Parts: sequence; C-alpha cells; structure tokens
Amino acid sequence: MNGIRRFLIILVVIAASGCATMPSGPSVMVMPPPGKPFETFQMEDSACREWAERQVGMQANETVNQNLASGAAIGTLLGTGLGAAIGSASGHVGAGAAIGAAGGLALGAAGASEPARASGYEVQRRYDIAYQQCMYSKGNQVPGVVRASRRVYYLPPPPPGYAPLSPYSTYPPPPPY
Repeated sequence: MNGIRRFLIILVVIAASGCATMPSGPSVMVMPPPGKPFETFQMEDSACREWAERQVGMQANETVNQNLASGAAIGTLLGTGLGAAIGSASGHVGAGAAIGAAGGLALGAAGASEPARASGYEVQRRYDIAYQQCMYSKGNQVPGVVRASRRVYYLPPPPPGYAPLSPYSTYPPPPPY
C-alpha cells in the first residue's frame, strides 16, 4: 500500500508541474502613433482590453483548465470502472479501482492536454484580433497593417501628332518585330 501512495504522490506532482498557463491579455504589439500622449494610449489600451474580453466571452486560461479537467475526470471514471472490473476478476476490487483511477487520471490528462491547448490558443487568437481591431479603430499603429493609398496614377497624354491606326489600337504602340 505504501508503494501505491508514493506512486500517486509522484503522479500528482508530475501532473501539477505540467500546468502551464497562457498569457492573460493581448499577445500582439500595438504602438501609439507619433504625437499621441502616452496617457491617452494607456486609456485606449485598457478600454480595448475590456472590449476584446467581452467580445470573446472567456479567457484562454479558463478554457484550457476546463478542457483539461474534463479530460482528466473522464479518464479517471473510465480507469476506475476498468480497474474495478479487472480487480473483481482477481478478487481485489478496491485495489483494482484505485490503480485504474490513477492510470485513468494520467492518461485522461495526457490525452486532453493537446485539445485543451488548441482551444486556449483559439480563444487567445480571437481575443488578439478583437484587441487589434479596437486599437486600430482608435488610430494606433498595428504592425502588419498597410493603410490604403489615396494616390491615383494617370498615364501621360499621347505625344502630339499621334493618330491611332484603329479605335482598338493601344498607346504606346507595340514594338516592331
């Protein structure tokens, strides 16, 4: 029994050490335009953080934790049932259920870690997009965004004395072969 206790403690320590959190807040860079006071930029940043969080409706850390906990719980339940069934065949239902629960917890958490990370990444991506849109709408500089040019380029007029050969000919005329 002492060996099982040590195994469970080691398993809990390993599981707890793997709990990394995603950053809270934006993971993208936004800069104030030249001439904007920094205090104004800070107020806009705070307002856009709140707006982006309302748009997404959740935080990336919460999503990761919920998905990971549900995967671990499902794994524990399945492991307990399977361990109890195997333990009943050998006459040790309680020990089989305990070992099955520990194994199910480990496998459930391991199996749910990648989907949990992916769902947290998607929430963070949607948050970043909403934050960038808000900051861009307030006139701040978002890297990678190109403003539309208002320049209009005109072709110069044809030279004096130029007469097209037909209404379908182009200016300048094609080069001779």
